[in-house]
Amino acid sequence: MNSQLNVPKIIVDTDPGGDDSFALLWLQSLAKQGLADIVAVTAAAGNVSAKRTFQGASRLLQLGGFDAVEVGRGVCRELEGIGDAAYIHGLDGMGNLCQTLPASPRSFDTARSSDDILIEKLQAMPGEITLVAIAPLTNLASAEKKSPGILKRAKEIVIMGGAFHTPGNVTSESEFNIAFDPEAAQTVFASRNDLIIIPLDVTHQLIFTPTMAAQLHRPQTKRPFTPRQSQLAQFITTLCDFMTQTALAYRETQGLPGFLVHDAATLAYVFYPETLAFCRARVNVETQGIWTRGKTLIDSRHRAKSSANAWVASTVECASVLAIMLEDLKHLVQTIE
Repeated sequence: MNSQLNVPKIIVDTDPGGDDSFALLWLQSLAKQGLADIVAVTAAAGNVSAKRTFQGASRLLQLGGFDAVEVGRGVCRELEGIGDAAYIHGLDGMGNLCQTLPASPRSFDTARSSDDILIEKLQAMPGEITLVAIAPLTNLASAEKKSPGILKRAKEIVIMGGAFHTPGNVTSESEFNIAFDPEAAQTVFASRNDLIIIPLDVTHQLIFTPTMAAQLHRPQTKRPFTPRQSQLAQFITTLCDFMTQTALAYRETQGLPGFLVHDAATLAYVFYPETLAFCRARVNVETQGIWTRGKTLIDSRHRAKSSANAWVASTVECASVLAIMLEDLKHLVQTIE
C-alpha cells in the first residue's frame, strides 16, 4: 500500500462484472504507478451472487499482485426484483473466465462482511477514503444503518448508477445498480449532500473495443512477455470479446463492436477529473412504483426548492478516458510480475 499523504485512498465496492473487472485492473495499474492506495475491496451481490463476486475480485487482485488487499463478502438480504445479470456477464460475472485466473487464499466463509470493513476503515481514517461504488449500494446502506452517519466520514463517495435523460438498462426507466436494491440507493442518497453520481447518460458512450484490447499483446520492449503478462493480456482480450458479443446481442452499442465500460468513469473522475463535467442536483430513487421502481429522479432546476445532494456527471470526454485507460492497462501488463 502506498503511504504518500497525497495519494488517494480508495475502497472499491464492486460486483465483478465485465466492466467492474476492467475498473479493478485499471485501479491496480494506478496503484502500481504510485497514484492510488487500495485500502480494501468490498464485494457485493449484483451482477452475480455475493460468493461469486468475492471470488472474482479476489482472483483479479491475485493476478495483479495485490494479495494483501482485504476483500469483504457482500451483505446479502432478500430482494424482490430484477435478479442478477449473469446473462450479460457470464455465470461467474467475468465471461466464465474466473477459474483461469490465479487462485486466491481468501475464503468467502471466513471473510469479514463488507459493511463491517467499510465502518472500520471509515472510522479509522475519517475524511481520507474515497468510496468508489460500482455495484448495487447494499453494502453502503447496510454500513449506514449499522453506524448512522458513517458515510459522512468518507472523503467522497463516487457512484456509478442511475439513468436520468436516457433509457435504463434493465427496464425502460431504471439502471441496474440502482434497480437491484432501490431502498439501499435511497439510503445512500440521503446520507450526505455531496455525492458524485455518474449515470448511464454519460457512461453509455464509453465503448472499449477488441481492437483496443489487442494492443495489450504488444511488448513495449524487446523482451517477450512472461507467462503472467501473457495471462493478463489474454484475460483482458478474451473478456472483451465475450462482453462484445453480449453487447452486440443486446444492441447495447448500436452495432459498434465493443462493450460499455460504465464503471471506468468513476476512476476517470477520481484520477483524471478534467475528463468529466457536472451539474448540481437533487437525486432521489423511486422505491414504490409498479412500473418505475428503481428509477432515479433528478431536480437540477435553478433555485429549486429541493436541496441538492449530488454532483451529477453531464458530459464525459470519451476518447480521452478510453485512451488513458488503455495506456494504464498497458502499464499493468508491462509491469506485472
